[in-house]
Amino acid sequence: MICDGRGIPLAIQLTGANRNDSQQALALVDAIPHLQGKRGRPRHRPDCVLGDRGYDAEAIRQGLRDRRIIPFLAKRNTEHGSGLGRWRWVVERTFAWLNQFRRLSVRYEKREDIHEASLSLGCALICWRFLRVDWAAN
Repeated sequence: MICDGRGIPLAIQLTGANRNDSQQALALVDAIPHLQGKRGRPRHRPDCVLGDRGYDAEAIRQGLRDRRIIPFLAKRNTEHGSGLGRWRWVVERTFAWLNQFRRLSVRYEKREDIHEASLSLGCALICWRFLRVDWAAN
């Protein structure tokens, strides 16, 4: 899952449990949809990507640079305290929001299409909650 600075999910992909997340990192960045915004050429990729030590691979770093994205990925075999924890909590909070849906915290569904639909519905509900708060403020 890729989310913005507030924790709103931008793109999700379902993979097998035995598949490493880093293998799908660049495909997930490419899955971010085009968004309408200010006039001019629409920007549909993030400015930077934060990741933990599991995403520390030169292929991922180079792939992000080729897409004009700044990689902030913790390096392996270094001491903790890289400073990324100041922003990583947003991603962890979004995972916690998804885990409030019981069917997502423990996977009950055997069919992947039903589980992916539940995951999409959970992300849509998270987005709706953000929009509801923004509309109430106006």
